[in-house]
Amino acid sequence: MIIIDGKQYDIGSNNFENLEQVFNKVVEDGHLEDRVVTDVRVNEESFSEIYPHQAEDIEMSEIESVEIVTMATNEMAVEITLELYKVVNLMSEGGKRVAELFRQADDAEALETYQDLIDVIRNFLNMIGILRDEYSLKDHPEYVSSAEEMNDMFTEMGNVLENEDWILLADLLEYEFLPAVEKWKKVIKNLRDDIRVTTR
Repeated sequence: MIIIDGKQYDIGSNNFENLEQVFNKVVEDGHLEDRVVTDVRVNEESFSEIYPHQAEDIEMSEIESVEIVTMATNEMAVEITLELYKVVNLMSEGGKRVAELFRQADDAEALETYQDLIDVIRNFLNMIGILRDEYSLKDHPEYVSSAEEMNDMFTEMGNVLENEDWILLADLLEYEFLPAVEKWKKVIKNLRDDIRVTTR
């Protein structure tokens, strides 16, 4: 029995040997077009927990049920923008924390937390760039200026880091980085509006 988003799906009279062939058939029939798979359950167990077995290694004789849960691509993109709001808040809290640690002369923990913050910012910029390229119909001045400002700030903070001027780095984080981070909230709102417009 194959269930996709709560509805039973007839895969025909094909004699499938393994689970991979079933997945291929579902894709061929267009059931996943413009959709993202969020969960797969085989015999009421999450498929990810069945690994290291690959789908081709799971014979149909072992399968009683397959359930595929999906979400429309545009809905997923909107969900991601909501997560990005949370990341912006994390970046803001992280910047405050690093500045505070440097001012307390707790350099070791400050540097460790700073590195974590930089990783979060890089991942954030990559994700928001992908969404913008995928969905945005127009250039947003806010995006362009915010991205340029963040890149310039990366360079400036890198130079200060090399000189080990921790108080100056704390000042940069507190008085330049935090206001810059707040601007991203407007960029994310613009992206979410674009996603909704382009997928109507």
